Amino acid sequence: MAKERISFLKVPIDVLPEEDLYKQIEELSQKKEFSQICFITIWDILKARRNQEYMECLQNASLVLPVSPSIIRGCKFLKLPVPVRYHQFKAVISMINVLDKNFRSIYLFGARKDSLMNVERNVHATFPGLQIVGRFIGYYPKNYEPNIIAAIHKASPAMLLTSDGIKDGDLWTFRRKENLSGGIFLYYKDCFGIFSKRKRRISDKTFSRGTEMAHEIFTNPFKIFLFFPYCWYLTVLLVYKIFKKGKPQVED
Repeated sequence: MAKERISFLKVPIDVLPEEDLYKQIEELSQKKEFSQICFITIWDILKARRNQEYMECLQNASLVLPVSPSIIRGCKFLKLPVPVRYHQFKAVISMINVLDKNFRSIYLFGARKDSLMNVERNVHATFPGLQIVGRFIGYYPKNYEPNIIAAIHKASPAMLLTSDGIKDGDLWTFRRKENLSGGIFLYYKDCFGIFSKRKRRISDKTFSRGTEMAHEIFTNPFKIFLFFPYCWYLTVLLVYKIFKKGKPQVED
């Protein structure tokens, strides 16, 4: 099945079966051009609707993969093609597996020094065919940035994997794409925390139940205030349902 891009509340989302992810990553890694992959939540949906730059980032991304169960329910509610909801960490592992089996390279960017060193050791041990061509910590001083960009460009990795400590997330890469070499560019905030065992990944059971938010609220009670933007999200969905604005758009 070919990738299908739909417009959900005017925000692009890709309908891509999990069994086709390997092929997509393999094709992107061979193109040697800027290819950004974005994971998207309902909070990102709301952000894109009010932030034109972020909307452009998603529109130009090679893959926009939903991770929130509310997006899946929303697509069903609007009678749109229903995308696959991706488990972020498992998807990243699948992507790295593609690079590993094809002996391609990766650059690790983010986290604190100790965590990044642990990430490098664990990635090297798990993916022996993967070439780690560079690494740099996150939370870096602003004046370091030109050297960081130059180092990434020189290394020309098949994938730049960014994690915590990179300000602006997906937009960091999007804003600097003209100064970066071709390759796959992916941001996943919790990735290095999980690789370095500082954080626990969402279990398959929790993911299948779609109860990640309840777990996050339990660990961080302040997230209860996300109830208000969630109500706004439901309101927007209802408006689109009434006025039948949710029409699928297939990518050429």
